Amino acid sequence: MFHALADPTRRSVIARLGLGSASIKELAEPFGLGLPSFLKHIKVLESCGLIASEKTGRVRTCKLNRENLAAAEQWFEQQRVTWQSRYDNLDNLLITLKGEQDES
Repeated sequence: MFHALADPTRRSVIARLGLGSASIKELAEPFGLGLPSFLKHIKVLESCGLIASEKTGRVRTCKLNRENLAAAEQWFEQQRVTWQSRYDNLDNLLITLKGEQDES
């Protein structure tokens, strides 16, 4: 999932699908990529479960799999809390060390 989100094109596709379902053609338009190249991005997003697509006639429509995106969001939040605590501890240590240095 994080490999898929590492690419700016795929992040843009995810952002666009956050607004609602869209056809492959609609999703590809802003990027100026050939359809075969763009479909590789779609396949990466589908393979990790971030999006799902469905073909109706000749049109393939994609939609966001919000549950899997929420799982990534929860992981990021856990990491943010962990690192915030570590930075707070470091700030406290630096304040303590500065206070001890000022007393010397």
